[in-house]
Amino acid sequence: MASVVLNSTTMPMAIESASPISSSSFHLIVLLITIFSLAHWITWRWLLSSDSSYRGPPRWPLIGSYFEMRRNLPRIYDWITDYTNLYKTFEFSIGGKRVIHTVDPINVEYILKTNFVNYPKGKEPRERQYDFLGDGIFNSDGETWKRHRKLASYEFSSRKLRDFSSMIFKKNAIKLADILDSAAKSEREVEIQDLFMRTTLDSICELGFGLDLGSLSPSLPEVPFANAFDRLSEAIAHRSLGLFWRTRRALRLGYEKELQKCITELDDFTYKVIQQRKKVIEEANKNNEENTREDLLSRFMNFKGQDGEDTYKDKDLRDSILNFVIAGRDTTAITLSWLVYLLCNNPHVADKISAELKSVLGDTKDVSIREFCELLTPECVNELHYLHASVNECLRLYPPVPRDGKVALKDDVLLDGTKVKAGDRLVYVPYSMGRMEFLWGKDALMFKPERWFKDNKFQSESPYKFTAFQAGPRTCLGKDSAYLQIKTTAAVLIRFFQFRLLPNHRVYYRLGMVLQMINGIKVFVSRC
Repeated sequence: MASVVLNSTTMPMAIESASPISSSSFHLIVLLITIFSLAHWITWRWLLSSDSSYRGPPRWPLIGSYFEMRRNLPRIYDWITDYTNLYKTFEFSIGGKRVIHTVDPINVEYILKTNFVNYPKGKEPRERQYDFLGDGIFNSDGETWKRHRKLASYEFSSRKLRDFSSMIFKKNAIKLADILDSAAKSEREVEIQDLFMRTTLDSICELGFGLDLGSLSPSLPEVPFANAFDRLSEAIAHRSLGLFWRTRRALRLGYEKELQKCITELDDFTYKVIQQRKKVIEEANKNNEENTREDLLSRFMNFKGQDGEDTYKDKDLRDSILNFVIAGRDTTAITLSWLVYLLCNNPHVADKISAELKSVLGDTKDVSIREFCELLTPECVNELHYLHASVNECLRLYPPVPRDGKVALKDDVLLDGTKVKAGDRLVYVPYSMGRMEFLWGKDALMFKPERWFKDNKFQSESPYKFTAFQAGPRTCLGKDSAYLQIKTTAAVLIRFFQFRLLPNHRVYYRLGMVLQMINGIKVFVSRC
Protein backbone atom coordinates (compact mmCIF):
# COMPACT_ATOMS: atom_id res chain seq x y z
CA MET A 1 0.00 0.00 0.00
CA ALA A 2 1.38 3.45 -0.90
CA SER A 3 1.93 5.77 2.04
CA VAL A 4 0.97 9.44 2.08
CA VAL A 5 3.15 11.86 4.12
CA LEU A 6 1.43 14.99 5.32
CA ASN A 7 3.64 17.92 6.44
CA SER A 8 2.76 21.17 8.12
CA THR A 9 2.92 23.08 4.84
CA THR A 10 0.61 21.00 2.69
CA MET A 11 -1.84 19.88 5.33
CA PRO A 12 -3.71 23.16 5.93
CA MET A 13 -4.01 23.77 2.17
CA ALA A 14 -5.51 20.28 1.65
CA ILE A 15 -7.99 20.77 4.43
CA GLU A 16 -9.01 24.18 3.22
CA SER A 17 -9.55 23.13 -0.41
CA ALA A 18 -11.40 19.91 0.53
CA SER A 19 -13.73 21.35 3.12
CA PRO A 20 -16.71 22.15 0.81
CA ILE A 21 -16.50 18.73 -0.88
CA SER A 22 -16.23 16.91 2.43
CA SER A 23 -19.31 18.69 3.72
CA SER A 24 -21.47 17.69 0.76
CA SER A 25 -20.07 14.17 0.87
CA PHE A 26 -20.91 13.96 4.54
CA HIS A 27 -24.53 14.90 3.90
CA LEU A 28 -24.71 12.42 1.04
CA ILE A 29 -23.31 9.66 3.26
CA VAL A 30 -25.80 10.50 6.01
CA LEU A 31 -28.64 10.39 3.47
CA LEU A 32 -27.51 7.02 2.11
CA ILE A 33 -27.16 5.59 5.60
CA THR A 34 -30.63 6.82 6.45
CA ILE A 35 -32.14 5.30 3.31
CA PHE A 36 -30.25 2.03 3.86
CA SER A 37 -31.32 1.87 7.51
CA LEU A 38 -34.94 2.59 6.62
CA ALA A 39 -34.93 -0.06 3.87
CA HIS A 40 -33.25 -2.52 6.24
CA TRP A 41 -35.84 -1.79 8.92
CA ILE A 42 -38.76 -2.13 6.50
CA THR A 43 -37.38 -5.41 5.15
CA TRP A 44 -36.98 -6.98 8.54
CA ARG A 45 -40.35 -5.64 9.63
CA TRP A 46 -41.70 -7.46 6.58
CA LEU A 47 -39.88 -10.68 7.26
CA LEU A 48 -40.43 -10.67 11.00
CA SER A 49 -43.91 -9.17 10.95
CA SER A 50 -46.47 -10.25 13.47
CA ASP A 51 -48.57 -11.89 10.69
CA SER A 52 -48.48 -15.36 12.17
CA SER A 53 -50.91 -16.63 9.52
CA TYR A 54 -48.27 -16.51 6.80
CA ARG A 55 -47.18 -19.98 5.73
CA GLY A 56 -44.66 -20.29 2.96
CA PRO A 57 -41.10 -19.59 1.77
CA PRO A 58 -39.19 -16.45 2.80
CA ARG A 59 -40.50 -13.33 1.05
CA TRP A 60 -39.07 -9.93 0.32
CA PRO A 61 -40.66 -6.60 -0.51
CA LEU A 62 -41.80 -6.24 -4.12
CA ILE A 63 -40.18 -9.44 -5.47
CA GLY A 64 -41.70 -11.78 -2.88
CA SER A 65 -40.28 -15.33 -3.14
CA TYR A 66 -39.14 -14.94 -6.73
CA PHE A 67 -35.43 -15.69 -6.23
CA GLU A 68 -36.01 -18.81 -4.14
CA MET A 69 -38.45 -20.06 -6.72
CA ARG A 70 -36.01 -19.39 -9.56
CA ARG A 71 -33.26 -21.20 -7.66
CA ASN A 72 -35.51 -24.25 -7.39
CA LEU A 73 -36.82 -24.29 -10.97
CA PRO A 74 -35.08 -27.59 -11.88
CA ARG A 75 -37.01 -29.28 -9.03
CA ILE A 76 -39.97 -26.92 -8.89
CA TYR A 77 -42.64 -29.56 -8.11
CA ASP A 78 -40.56 -31.14 -5.37
CA TRP A 79 -39.90 -27.66 -3.95
CA ILE A 80 -43.66 -27.16 -3.78
CA THR A 81 -44.00 -30.61 -2.19
CA ASP A 82 -41.46 -29.66 0.48
CA TYR A 83 -43.82 -26.90 1.59
CA THR A 84 -47.01 -28.95 1.27
CA ASN A 85 -45.40 -31.46 3.63
CA LEU A 86 -45.24 -28.60 6.15
CA TYR A 87 -48.55 -26.94 5.33
CA LYS A 88 -51.50 -28.41 3.43
CA THR A 89 -52.05 -24.89 2.11
CA PHE A 90 -49.24 -22.37 1.71
CA GLU A 91 -48.59 -19.20 -0.23
CA PHE A 92 -45.88 -17.14 -1.83
CA SER A 93 -45.83 -14.01 -3.94
CA ILE A 94 -44.06 -13.06 -7.16
CA GLY A 95 -43.89 -9.42 -8.15
CA GLY A 96 -46.80 -8.54 -5.89
CA LYS A 97 -49.00 -11.41 -7.14
CA ARG A 98 -50.12 -13.78 -4.39
CA VAL A 99 -50.16 -17.49 -5.25
CA ILE A 100 -51.85 -19.97 -2.90
CA HIS A 101 -51.01 -23.69 -3.28
CA THR A 102 -53.12 -26.39 -1.69
CA VAL A 103 -53.18 -30.18 -1.41
CA ASP A 104 -56.20 -30.30 0.88
CA PRO A 105 -59.08 -32.15 -0.84
CA ILE A 106 -61.70 -29.99 0.91
CA ASN A 107 -60.13 -26.91 -0.67
CA VAL A 108 -59.76 -28.60 -4.04
CA GLU A 109 -63.45 -29.54 -4.08
CA TYR A 110 -64.41 -26.03 -3.01
CA ILE A 111 -62.35 -24.43 -5.81
CA LEU A 112 -63.25 -26.88 -8.58
CA LYS A 113 -66.89 -27.51 -7.72
CA THR A 114 -68.59 -25.84 -4.75
CA ASN A 115 -67.60 -22.26 -5.61
CA PHE A 116 -66.67 -22.96 -9.23
CA VAL A 117 -68.00 -19.60 -10.48
CA ASN A 118 -65.50 -17.68 -8.31
CA TYR A 119 -62.49 -19.56 -9.63
CA PRO A 120 -62.20 -19.36 -13.43
CA LYS A 121 -58.98 -19.86 -15.32
CA GLY A 122 -58.45 -16.12 -15.16
CA LYS A 123 -57.45 -13.32 -17.52
CA GLU A 124 -53.68 -13.35 -16.97
CA PRO A 125 -53.20 -17.14 -17.24
CA ARG A 126 -55.31 -17.11 -20.41
CA GLU A 127 -53.15 -14.32 -21.81
CA ARG A 128 -49.94 -16.24 -21.09
CA GLN A 129 -51.17 -19.24 -23.07
CA TYR A 130 -53.24 -17.41 -25.68
CA ASP A 131 -50.61 -17.45 -28.45
CA PHE A 132 -50.57 -21.24 -28.17
CA LEU A 133 -54.06 -22.38 -27.13
CA GLY A 134 -56.14 -19.38 -28.15
CA ASP A 135 -59.78 -19.58 -27.07
CA GLY A 136 -59.81 -23.39 -26.96
CA ILE A 137 -61.54 -25.38 -24.25
CA PHE A 138 -58.52 -25.49 -21.93
CA ASN A 139 -57.84 -21.77 -22.17
CA SER A 140 -61.30 -20.22 -22.03
CA ASP A 141 -63.89 -19.21 -19.46
CA GLY A 142 -67.52 -18.16 -19.44
CA GLU A 143 -69.73 -18.56 -22.49
CA THR A 144 -66.84 -19.49 -24.80
CA TRP A 145 -65.89 -22.37 -22.52
CA LYS A 146 -69.54 -23.48 -22.18
CA ARG A 147 -69.92 -23.60 -25.97
CA HIS A 148 -66.77 -25.70 -26.37
CA ARG A 149 -67.77 -27.95 -23.49
CA LYS A 150 -71.26 -28.59 -24.83
CA LEU A 151 -70.10 -29.59 -28.31
CA ALA A 152 -67.09 -31.59 -27.10
CA SER A 153 -69.18 -33.40 -24.49
CA TYR A 154 -71.57 -34.51 -27.20
CA GLU A 155 -68.73 -35.80 -29.37
CA PHE A 156 -66.84 -37.64 -26.62
CA SER A 157 -69.99 -39.46 -25.53
CA SER A 158 -70.40 -40.92 -29.01
CA ARG A 159 -69.94 -44.68 -29.30
CA LYS A 160 -68.83 -44.16 -32.90
CA LEU A 161 -65.97 -41.97 -31.72
CA ARG A 162 -65.02 -44.55 -29.09
CA ASP A 163 -64.89 -47.36 -31.65
CA PHE A 164 -63.01 -45.17 -34.13
CA SER A 165 -60.51 -44.27 -31.38
CA SER A 166 -60.04 -47.92 -30.40
CA MET A 167 -59.24 -48.84 -34.00
CA ILE A 168 -56.63 -46.06 -34.25
CA PHE A 169 -55.06 -46.91 -30.88
CA LYS A 170 -54.64 -50.56 -31.81
CA LYS A 171 -53.22 -49.73 -35.24
CA ASN A 172 -50.54 -47.50 -33.74
CA ALA A 173 -49.82 -49.96 -30.92
CA ILE A 174 -48.96 -52.49 -33.63
CA LYS A 175 -46.62 -50.00 -35.34
CA LEU A 176 -44.92 -49.27 -32.02
CA ALA A 177 -44.55 -52.97 -31.28
CA ASP A 178 -42.93 -53.55 -34.68
CA ILE A 179 -40.31 -50.87 -33.94
CA LEU A 180 -39.62 -52.37 -30.50
CA ASP A 181 -39.39 -55.84 -32.02
CA SER A 182 -36.72 -54.59 -34.39
CA ALA A 183 -34.83 -52.98 -31.49
CA ALA A 184 -35.01 -56.22 -29.51
CA LYS A 185 -33.55 -58.22 -32.41
CA SER A 186 -30.67 -55.77 -32.89
CA GLU A 187 -30.15 -55.45 -29.11
CA ARG A 188 -29.96 -51.66 -29.33
CA GLU A 189 -31.23 -49.18 -26.75
CA VAL A 190 -34.33 -47.12 -27.47
CA GLU A 191 -35.57 -43.83 -26.10
CA ILE A 192 -39.14 -44.86 -25.47
CA GLN A 193 -40.65 -41.50 -24.48
CA ASP A 194 -39.99 -40.30 -28.03
CA LEU A 195 -41.69 -43.43 -29.40
CA PHE A 196 -44.71 -42.86 -27.17
CA MET A 197 -44.89 -39.22 -28.28
CA ARG A 198 -44.89 -40.40 -31.89
CA THR A 199 -47.54 -43.02 -31.14
CA THR A 200 -49.92 -40.60 -29.48
CA LEU A 201 -49.22 -37.83 -32.01
CA ASP A 202 -50.14 -40.09 -34.92
CA SER A 203 -53.24 -41.21 -32.99
CA ILE A 204 -54.51 -37.75 -32.07
CA CYS A 205 -53.75 -36.32 -35.53
CA GLU A 206 -55.80 -39.08 -37.17
CA LEU A 207 -58.52 -38.73 -34.56
CA GLY A 208 -58.44 -34.93 -34.55
CA PHE A 209 -57.43 -34.01 -38.12
CA GLY A 210 -58.14 -37.19 -40.06
CA LEU A 211 -54.48 -37.01 -41.01
CA ASP A 212 -51.91 -39.83 -41.06
CA LEU A 213 -48.81 -37.93 -39.96
CA GLY A 214 -46.53 -40.98 -40.27
CA SER A 215 -44.20 -40.03 -37.41
CA LEU A 216 -44.19 -43.66 -36.23
CA SER A 217 -42.92 -45.05 -39.52
CA PRO A 218 -39.81 -47.29 -39.18
CA SER A 219 -37.45 -44.48 -40.25
CA LEU A 220 -38.70 -42.30 -37.35
CA PRO A 221 -38.70 -39.10 -39.42
CA GLU A 222 -38.23 -35.61 -38.01
CA VAL A 223 -41.64 -34.03 -37.31
CA PRO A 224 -41.51 -30.20 -37.25
CA PHE A 225 -45.07 -30.01 -35.90
CA ALA A 226 -44.14 -32.14 -32.88
CA ASN A 227 -40.87 -30.29 -32.26
CA ALA A 228 -42.67 -26.95 -32.30
CA PHE A 229 -45.22 -28.33 -29.85
CA ASP A 230 -42.52 -29.39 -27.36
CA ARG A 231 -40.63 -26.11 -27.55
CA LEU A 232 -43.85 -24.17 -27.08
CA SER A 233 -44.78 -26.11 -23.96
CA GLU A 234 -41.48 -25.24 -22.31
CA ALA A 235 -41.63 -21.57 -23.37
CA ILE A 236 -45.16 -21.15 -21.98
CA ALA A 237 -44.00 -22.65 -18.67
CA HIS A 238 -41.25 -20.02 -18.49
CA ARG A 239 -43.89 -17.36 -19.01
CA SER A 240 -45.85 -18.72 -16.07
CA LEU A 241 -42.87 -18.37 -13.73
CA GLY A 242 -41.39 -15.15 -15.06
CA LEU A 243 -41.89 -11.52 -14.07
CA PHE A 244 -41.25 -9.73 -17.36
CA TRP A 245 -42.58 -12.04 -20.05
CA ARG A 246 -44.63 -9.26 -21.72
CA THR A 247 -41.49 -7.16 -22.11
CA ARG A 248 -39.62 -10.16 -23.46
CA ARG A 249 -42.47 -10.82 -25.90
CA ALA A 250 -42.50 -7.22 -27.11
CA LEU A 251 -38.72 -7.26 -27.65
CA ARG A 252 -38.67 -10.91 -28.85
CA LEU A 253 -35.97 -11.82 -26.35
CA GLY A 254 -34.78 -15.31 -25.37
CA TYR A 255 -37.47 -17.96 -25.32
CA GLU A 256 -40.06 -15.46 -26.59
CA LYS A 257 -38.30 -15.31 -29.97
CA GLU A 258 -38.38 -19.11 -30.14
CA LEU A 259 -42.02 -19.13 -29.02
CA GLN A 260 -43.16 -16.86 -31.83
CA LYS A 261 -41.31 -18.98 -34.38
CA CYS A 262 -43.03 -22.13 -33.07
CA ILE A 263 -46.45 -20.44 -33.19
CA THR A 264 -45.88 -19.64 -36.85
CA GLU A 265 -44.96 -23.28 -37.58
CA LEU A 266 -48.07 -24.60 -35.81
CA ASP A 267 -50.38 -22.08 -37.47
CA ASP A 268 -49.01 -22.78 -40.94
CA PHE A 269 -49.56 -26.51 -40.46
CA THR A 270 -52.98 -26.26 -38.81
CA TYR A 271 -54.56 -23.75 -41.17
CA LYS A 272 -53.28 -25.73 -44.16
CA VAL A 273 -55.03 -28.86 -42.85
CA ILE A 274 -58.23 -26.89 -42.22
CA GLN A 275 -58.29 -25.50 -45.76
CA GLN A 276 -57.62 -28.94 -47.26
CA ARG A 277 -60.47 -30.45 -45.26
CA LYS A 278 -62.84 -27.68 -46.31
CA LYS A 279 -62.11 -28.44 -49.95
CA VAL A 280 -62.87 -32.13 -49.40
CA ILE A 281 -66.18 -31.30 -47.71
CA GLU A 282 -67.11 -28.79 -50.44
CA GLU A 283 -66.43 -31.39 -53.12
CA ALA A 284 -68.60 -33.90 -51.27
CA ASN A 285 -71.42 -31.36 -51.01
CA LYS A 286 -71.22 -30.56 -54.72
CA ASN A 287 -71.57 -34.24 -55.53
CA ASN A 288 -74.38 -34.67 -52.97
CA GLU A 289 -72.22 -37.08 -51.02
CA GLU A 290 -72.57 -37.43 -47.26
CA ASN A 291 -69.51 -36.47 -45.22
CA THR A 292 -68.80 -39.68 -43.31
CA ARG A 293 -65.38 -38.72 -41.92
CA GLU A 294 -65.14 -39.48 -38.18
CA ASP A 295 -62.29 -37.15 -37.21
CA LEU A 296 -63.07 -34.29 -34.82
CA LEU A 297 -62.15 -31.56 -37.31
CA SER A 298 -64.69 -32.78 -39.85
CA ARG A 299 -67.35 -33.20 -37.20
CA PHE A 300 -66.76 -29.72 -35.77
CA MET A 301 -66.99 -28.26 -39.29
CA ASN A 302 -70.46 -29.79 -39.61
CA PHE A 303 -71.84 -28.02 -36.55
CA LYS A 304 -74.26 -25.26 -37.52
CA GLY A 305 -75.73 -22.48 -35.39
CA GLN A 306 -79.44 -21.65 -35.16
CA ASP A 307 -79.05 -19.31 -38.11
CA GLY A 308 -77.51 -22.06 -40.21
CA GLU A 309 -74.05 -20.47 -40.07
CA ASP A 310 -70.93 -22.44 -39.22
CA THR A 311 -70.47 -22.67 -35.45
CA TYR A 312 -66.68 -22.85 -35.79
CA LYS A 313 -64.71 -20.32 -37.82
CA ASP A 314 -61.15 -21.13 -38.93
CA LYS A 315 -59.62 -19.61 -35.78
CA ASP A 316 -62.05 -21.60 -33.60
CA LEU A 317 -61.14 -24.80 -35.42
CA ARG A 318 -57.45 -24.08 -35.04
CA ASP A 319 -57.79 -23.44 -31.29
CA SER A 320 -60.03 -26.46 -30.66
CA ILE A 321 -57.82 -28.93 -32.47
CA LEU A 322 -54.57 -27.71 -30.88
CA ASN A 323 -56.20 -27.99 -27.45
CA PHE A 324 -57.16 -31.59 -28.16
CA VAL A 325 -53.69 -32.37 -29.50
CA ILE A 326 -51.94 -31.21 -26.31
CA ALA A 327 -54.44 -33.25 -24.27
CA GLY A 328 -54.41 -36.37 -26.42
CA ARG A 329 -50.74 -36.46 -27.33
CA ASP A 330 -48.61 -35.16 -24.47
CA THR A 331 -50.52 -36.39 -21.44
CA THR A 332 -51.02 -39.94 -22.71
CA ALA A 333 -47.43 -40.34 -23.93
CA ILE A 334 -46.05 -39.00 -20.67
CA THR A 335 -48.18 -41.42 -18.63
CA LEU A 336 -46.96 -44.36 -20.70
CA SER A 337 -43.34 -43.21 -20.25
CA TRP A 338 -43.59 -42.98 -16.48
CA LEU A 339 -45.46 -46.30 -16.40
CA VAL A 340 -42.58 -48.07 -18.15
CA TYR A 341 -40.16 -46.42 -15.72
CA LEU A 342 -42.18 -47.66 -12.74
CA LEU A 343 -42.56 -51.16 -14.16
CA CYS A 344 -38.81 -51.39 -14.76
CA ASN A 345 -38.29 -50.62 -11.08
CA ASN A 346 -41.15 -52.90 -9.98
CA PRO A 347 -41.07 -55.99 -12.23
CA HIS A 348 -43.44 -57.89 -9.92
CA VAL A 349 -46.20 -55.49 -10.99
CA ALA A 350 -45.54 -56.30 -14.67
CA ASP A 351 -45.79 -60.00 -13.78
CA LYS A 352 -49.19 -59.45 -12.15
CA ILE A 353 -50.43 -57.52 -15.19
CA SER A 354 -49.27 -60.40 -17.42
CA ALA A 355 -51.22 -62.83 -15.26
CA GLU A 356 -54.32 -60.66 -15.53
CA LEU A 357 -54.00 -60.49 -19.31
CA LYS A 358 -53.94 -64.28 -19.45
CA SER A 359 -56.91 -64.50 -17.10
CA VAL A 360 -59.05 -62.06 -19.11
CA LEU A 361 -57.91 -62.85 -22.67
CA GLY A 362 -57.03 -66.50 -22.31
CA ASP A 363 -53.77 -68.12 -23.37
CA THR A 364 -52.24 -65.91 -26.06
CA LYS A 365 -48.89 -67.67 -26.22
CA ASP A 366 -49.11 -68.47 -29.93
CA VAL A 367 -50.93 -65.38 -31.22
CA SER A 368 -49.29 -62.59 -33.19
CA ILE A 369 -49.19 -58.97 -32.05
CA ARG A 370 -51.91 -58.11 -34.57
CA GLU A 371 -54.12 -60.99 -33.41
CA PHE A 372 -53.58 -59.96 -29.79
CA CYS A 373 -54.68 -56.42 -30.57
CA GLU A 374 -57.90 -57.68 -32.09
CA LEU A 375 -58.76 -59.18 -28.70
CA LEU A 376 -58.42 -55.77 -27.04
CA THR A 377 -61.94 -54.49 -27.56
CA PRO A 378 -63.04 -51.55 -25.36
CA GLU A 379 -65.19 -53.95 -23.35
CA CYS A 380 -62.28 -56.31 -22.79
CA VAL A 381 -59.91 -53.49 -21.85
CA ASN A 382 -62.42 -52.39 -19.18
CA GLU A 383 -62.00 -55.80 -17.51
CA LEU A 384 -58.26 -55.24 -16.90
CA HIS A 385 -58.67 -53.92 -13.35
CA TYR A 386 -55.13 -54.50 -12.09
CA LEU A 387 -53.72 -52.77 -15.17
CA HIS A 388 -56.15 -49.92 -14.51
CA ALA A 389 -54.91 -49.70 -10.91
CA SER A 390 -51.31 -49.65 -12.13
CA VAL A 391 -52.11 -46.77 -14.49
CA ASN A 392 -53.81 -44.92 -11.62
CA GLU A 393 -50.73 -45.41 -9.44
CA CYS A 394 -48.61 -43.95 -12.23
CA LEU A 395 -50.99 -40.99 -12.56
CA ARG A 396 -50.93 -40.50 -8.78
CA LEU A 397 -47.14 -40.28 -8.59
CA TYR A 398 -46.46 -38.68 -11.98
CA PRO A 399 -49.58 -36.77 -13.09
CA PRO A 400 -49.15 -35.40 -16.64
CA VAL A 401 -50.36 -31.98 -15.47
CA PRO A 402 -48.45 -31.55 -12.19
CA ARG A 403 -50.16 -28.31 -11.09
CA ASP A 404 -53.21 -26.40 -12.22
CA GLY A 405 -54.46 -23.00 -11.18
CA LYS A 406 -57.47 -20.72 -11.06
CA VAL A 407 -57.90 -17.03 -10.21
CA ALA A 408 -60.26 -15.66 -7.54
CA LEU A 409 -62.84 -13.20 -8.85
CA LYS A 410 -63.94 -12.04 -5.38
CA ASP A 411 -62.64 -12.13 -1.82
CA ASP A 412 -63.32 -15.50 -0.23
CA VAL A 413 -62.37 -17.89 2.56
CA LEU A 414 -61.40 -21.49 1.80
CA LEU A 415 -62.82 -24.27 3.94
CA ASP A 416 -59.55 -24.60 5.88
CA GLY A 417 -59.77 -20.92 6.86
CA THR A 418 -57.32 -19.52 4.29
CA LYS A 419 -58.34 -15.98 3.34
CA VAL A 420 -58.41 -15.25 -0.37
CA LYS A 421 -58.33 -11.83 -2.00
CA ALA A 422 -59.75 -11.03 -5.43
CA GLY A 423 -56.97 -11.57 -7.99
CA ASP A 424 -55.14 -14.22 -5.95
CA ARG A 425 -54.10 -17.30 -7.90
CA LEU A 426 -55.28 -20.61 -6.40
CA VAL A 427 -53.26 -23.68 -7.39
CA TYR A 428 -53.98 -27.30 -6.58
CA VAL A 429 -51.00 -29.62 -7.06
CA PRO A 430 -51.66 -33.20 -8.26
CA TYR A 431 -47.91 -33.99 -8.12
CA SER A 432 -47.71 -33.07 -4.45
CA MET A 433 -51.10 -34.57 -3.56
CA GLY A 434 -49.91 -37.97 -4.76
CA ARG A 435 -47.04 -37.78 -2.27
CA MET A 436 -48.99 -36.77 0.83
CA GLU A 437 -48.97 -39.32 3.63
CA PHE A 438 -52.12 -37.84 5.15
CA LEU A 439 -53.91 -38.79 1.91
CA TRP A 440 -52.26 -42.10 0.95
CA GLY A 441 -50.58 -43.43 4.07
CA LYS A 442 -46.98 -44.01 5.13
CA ASP A 443 -46.27 -45.82 1.85
CA ALA A 444 -47.35 -42.83 -0.27
CA LEU A 445 -44.08 -42.83 -2.22
CA MET A 446 -44.40 -46.51 -3.14
CA PHE A 447 -45.75 -47.72 -6.47
CA LYS A 448 -48.46 -50.00 -5.12
CA PRO A 449 -51.45 -50.82 -7.39
CA GLU A 450 -52.96 -52.88 -4.57
CA ARG A 451 -53.97 -49.66 -2.78
CA TRP A 452 -56.77 -49.31 -5.34
CA PHE A 453 -58.46 -52.54 -4.24
CA LYS A 454 -60.77 -53.14 -1.33
CA ASP A 455 -62.01 -56.66 -0.60
CA ASN A 456 -60.39 -57.74 -3.90
CA LYS A 457 -62.49 -55.26 -5.88
CA PHE A 458 -61.22 -52.17 -7.64
CA GLN A 459 -62.16 -49.06 -5.70
CA SER A 460 -61.97 -45.60 -7.27
CA GLU A 461 -61.00 -42.54 -5.25
CA SER A 462 -62.57 -39.11 -4.94
CA PRO A 463 -61.53 -36.87 -7.87
CA TYR A 464 -60.70 -34.21 -5.28
CA LYS A 465 -58.07 -36.52 -3.81
CA PHE A 466 -56.94 -38.16 -7.06
CA THR A 467 -56.89 -35.08 -9.29
CA ALA A 468 -55.11 -36.29 -12.44
CA PHE A 469 -58.20 -35.57 -14.58
CA GLN A 470 -59.28 -32.42 -12.72
CA ALA A 471 -62.81 -32.50 -11.23
CA GLY A 472 -66.10 -30.67 -11.09
CA PRO A 473 -67.56 -28.99 -14.21
CA ARG A 474 -64.16 -29.00 -15.93
CA THR A 475 -63.49 -32.73 -15.48
CA CYS A 476 -61.45 -34.02 -18.43
CA LEU A 477 -63.80 -35.11 -21.24
CA GLY A 478 -61.10 -37.33 -22.74
CA LYS A 479 -60.60 -39.37 -19.57
CA ASP A 480 -62.10 -42.61 -20.94
CA SER A 481 -60.28 -42.20 -24.24
CA ALA A 482 -56.97 -41.66 -22.43
CA TYR A 483 -57.45 -44.80 -20.32
CA LEU A 484 -58.36 -46.76 -23.46
CA GLN A 485 -55.17 -45.81 -25.30
CA ILE A 486 -52.88 -46.16 -22.27
CA LYS A 487 -54.25 -49.57 -21.33
CA THR A 488 -54.37 -50.85 -24.92
CA THR A 489 -50.77 -49.83 -25.58
CA ALA A 490 -49.52 -51.02 -22.19
CA ALA A 491 -51.23 -54.41 -22.61
CA VAL A 492 -49.45 -54.98 -25.94
CA LEU A 493 -46.05 -53.95 -24.55
CA ILE A 494 -46.31 -56.02 -21.37
CA ARG A 495 -47.54 -59.10 -23.23
CA PHE A 496 -44.72 -59.12 -25.81
CA PHE A 497 -41.76 -57.25 -24.32
CA GLN A 498 -39.59 -56.80 -21.27
CA PHE A 499 -37.81 -53.52 -20.52
CA ARG A 500 -34.60 -52.77 -18.67
CA LEU A 501 -33.44 -49.27 -17.85
CA LEU A 502 -30.16 -48.15 -19.35
CA PRO A 503 -27.65 -48.04 -16.45
CA ASN A 504 -26.77 -44.58 -15.17
CA HIS A 505 -29.44 -42.89 -17.28
CA ARG A 506 -31.06 -40.24 -15.06
CA VAL A 507 -34.83 -40.03 -15.37
CA TYR A 508 -36.22 -36.70 -14.23
CA TYR A 509 -38.90 -34.22 -15.24
CA ARG A 510 -38.40 -30.98 -17.11
CA LEU A 511 -40.09 -27.65 -16.59
CA GLY A 512 -43.08 -27.46 -18.90
CA MET A 513 -46.85 -27.41 -19.12
CA VAL A 514 -46.73 -31.18 -18.64
CA LEU A 515 -44.48 -33.58 -16.70
CA GLN A 516 -42.25 -34.62 -19.59
CA MET A 517 -38.94 -36.38 -18.91
CA ILE A 518 -36.04 -34.04 -19.56
CA ASN A 519 -33.81 -36.66 -21.22
CA GLY A 520 -36.49 -39.20 -22.05
CA ILE A 521 -36.23 -42.76 -20.80
CA LYS A 522 -33.69 -45.07 -22.42
CA VAL A 523 -34.30 -48.80 -22.20
CA PHE A 524 -33.12 -52.14 -23.57
CA VAL A 525 -35.94 -54.21 -25.02
CA SER A 526 -36.29 -57.98 -25.24
CA ARG A 527 -39.14 -60.24 -26.39
CA CYS A 528 -41.10 -62.22 -23.84
